[in-house]
Amino acid sequence: MSRVLNRHRAILDFALSSLLRRKTKNLALFAVYTLLIAVIASLIFFVQALKREAALVLSEAPDMVVQRMVAGRHDLIPTGYGDIISTIRGVSSVTPRLWGYYYDPVFKANYTLLVRDTEPLQPGSIIIGSGVARNQRITAGDLLNFRSYHGLPLLLTVTEILPHASELVAADLVLMARQDFQAMFSLPAGVATDLAVTVANPRELITVANKVAAKFPDTRPILKSELLRTYDSLFDWRGGMIVVMLGVAVLAFVIFAWDKATGLSAEERREIGILKSIGWETTDVLLLKFWEGTTVSLSAFMAGVLLAYLHVFFGSAALFSHALKGWAVLYPQFRLVPVIDGYQLAVLFTLTVLPYTAATIIPAWLAATIAPDAAMRS
Repeated sequence: MSRVLNRHRAILDFALSSLLRRKTKNLALFAVYTLLIAVIASLIFFVQALKREAALVLSEAPDMVVQRMVAGRHDLIPTGYGDIISTIRGVSSVTPRLWGYYYDPVFKANYTLLVRDTEPLQPGSIIIGSGVARNQRITAGDLLNFRSYHGLPLLLTVTEILPHASELVAADLVLMARQDFQAMFSLPAGVATDLAVTVANPRELITVANKVAAKFPDTRPILKSELLRTYDSLFDWRGGMIVVMLGVAVLAFVIFAWDKATGLSAEERREIGILKSIGWETTDVLLLKFWEGTTVSLSAFMAGVLLAYLHVFFGSAALFSHALKGWAVLYPQFRLVPVIDGYQLAVLFTLTVLPYTAATIIPAWLAATIAPDAAMRS
């Protein structure tokens, strides 16, 4: 047993020295290999982290949202709908919500305006997200000017700026009083943007949604689970688009790696011939090339995954974060919580490390099966 271990150790040492003798070629391959794995692993880490953040945000969402549809578009819903929906068996509460969007032509940014039902604000006062404060360059106590739908100015006092920890969901948020919201958009009394419905038993959600649709055919009930699936599909689609764009780079790497792995140089062929002439078996030569390929591919994989981790969770995925987060002026500034999908990393390992390692063995086997003198003369 000790003899076998010593032989394997000697082969491994020879493989490392062989890699060092051809360090220029191997360093070039290692750099390209690492870069490709780093980009793909960054995409995996970033998409999974965004999915986790979306799931955490939506965990506080209502069980069901009821919207009124007019000509296939979202419209205001009478609050009287909520009184009838609350009588459906299984419904715990129905809360009318007022929210909307406001475009600031000066700073070219969209703000999300929301009426806070819990602890209502006093008319004339607002609470803003840190993204709005950063965009407008204002602090608590300053005035923020809006323009209503009648073209009249609406001056509101900033009483508080939401903490940075909430920036993921509140960067563009403006909390305001109901009276100011209605004045801003000229809304009549007795209407809401949508209805937030809470159901006591989650297994009755679909039944309640069907009853709501039956009572009010002009409404569309949206379940929390549907929102989660929509976000998952959105991030998967955007991630897939980047993968498609990286396809050319992946193909170029495959061609490059195959050429480097399968194209044994004359020096390598002579080396194999010399090893065979001094008593090395074919299995020893294959083991040598296996360790060479494994050392390069495994090192590149580990370095690429480490670079991807640093890029996403410490560098905020600066290379392609805008492509996945979407277009906006008020980008939230936040640090993602590390989320690693072991299954996807295993797939990445299988698709990058194993093929290259196998590609190094095949030409070595072909060279090791010919006579040593013929290999040394090639």
